[in-house]
Amino acid sequence: MLQDTICALATASGVGAISVIRLSGPEAISICDKVFSTKDLSEQLSHTVHFGTIRNADKIVDEVLVTVFKAPYSYTGENVVEVSCHGSVYIQNQLIQLFLKKGARMAKPGEYTLRAFSNGKMDLSQAEAVADLIASDSEAAHKVAIQQMRGGFSNELKDLREELINFAALIELELDFSEEDVEFADRDKFNNLLEKIKTTLKRLVDSFAVGNVIKNGIPVAIIGEPNVGKSTLLNALLNEERAIVSDVAGTTRDTIEDDLIIKGIHFRFIDTAGLRETNDKVESIGIQKALEKAQKAQVVLYLMDASKNLSQQLLETEELKLKLANKLVVVVNKIDQNPAIKEQVNDALFISAKQKKGLEALTETLINFVNTGALSNNQTIVSNSRHVDALNKSLKQIIKTIDGLNSGVSSEFLAMDIRQALYHLGEITGEISTDDLLDNIFSNFCIGK
Repeated sequence: MLQDTICALATASGVGAISVIRLSGPEAISICDKVFSTKDLSEQLSHTVHFGTIRNADKIVDEVLVTVFKAPYSYTGENVVEVSCHGSVYIQNQLIQLFLKKGARMAKPGEYTLRAFSNGKMDLSQAEAVADLIASDSEAAHKVAIQQMRGGFSNELKDLREELINFAALIELELDFSEEDVEFADRDKFNNLLEKIKTTLKRLVDSFAVGNVIKNGIPVAIIGEPNVGKSTLLNALLNEERAIVSDVAGTTRDTIEDDLIIKGIHFRFIDTAGLRETNDKVESIGIQKALEKAQKAQVVLYLMDASKNLSQQLLETEELKLKLANKLVVVVNKIDQNPAIKEQVNDALFISAKQKKGLEALTETLINFVNTGALSNNQTIVSNSRHVDALNKSLKQIIKTIDGLNSGVSSEFLAMDIRQALYHLGEITGEISTDDLLDNIFSNFCIGK
């Protein structure tokens, strides 16, 4: 598979000022040489750029810059050529077809990064971080992805595995002398190591709660009775007229969603239908969906209207607190119409969505729902569900090993549990992998990466 040369558009498809076509494989340089008219690329140094024309027979296709990367000093570890051409779709297609005609084939999704993994340029968790980095749409998501891609997560796992392997070797050695009843591994030191690994794995598993919302966005449901200003608040946060605002109750009948980056964190706001008793079937469906969204959201903003009697609204908040636990934030809107309301309601935020007052305190409250401490302290944050699953399995085996050690089980059973813990850690970095797993991971990449 790795003996052929692949080709693909590395930049976004469509018209642009510049497009880049990437070739990788044993024949990447020689294939480009066949159509590049200016220099013999095989004689050029790695990491050099050359200006010239690409021709199809006697016809000039384009003036280009060709960048040469010679194995193993390239992204994939193979010979790589990147052709920067003008961003015409016609030119892109002409060049790709020309390279295919000269012996390359079209790359599959993620095949460049798969080759980088296969050639030892990165481990599997770093390869997955490449896709996360491309998909990152906020500062926090970018920071998590770049930290993982640069090996922060891998290095932490590597240190754990090395320490565990050293003790595992001693345990395995004891099996060879089972008849002599000797112990090569100091049980106290081994127990201390296992407790240390357990703590680290648990921290990594717990970090997924933060990493997942950073990667996928934090859903925030805005709920409340009709005409309390839910749609006005959504528009104020987004700074655009995203939702219809009307004095007519029941205007919002379906959920309206939009995204906003606040201090580098991605939030997904969901405006919902007003909560009330109604005979309107369509509105009833909207209210039911509002309650469902509230249950699934990470944060729920319950809006109250400062200009109206709050007794019923306050009663509703007490019921919601029981249902929604610690994710409910009570927000009193329209305080411009009743400033004295602040003295009547405890544990609430006070805003005027129409006048955009109090929104800074609201956004600060939202940020506090995300544990940004680990992010700002450059701690490893797990954001990949495959990784957290493997970490959980490894943690389970470590706990089993600790229990076995404390109850005095034989070296044979300790060795079995340690092997399983190491196996699951190896799944993360790709030291343990299958073709099905690799196909599943890299098929989600874009072509050209």
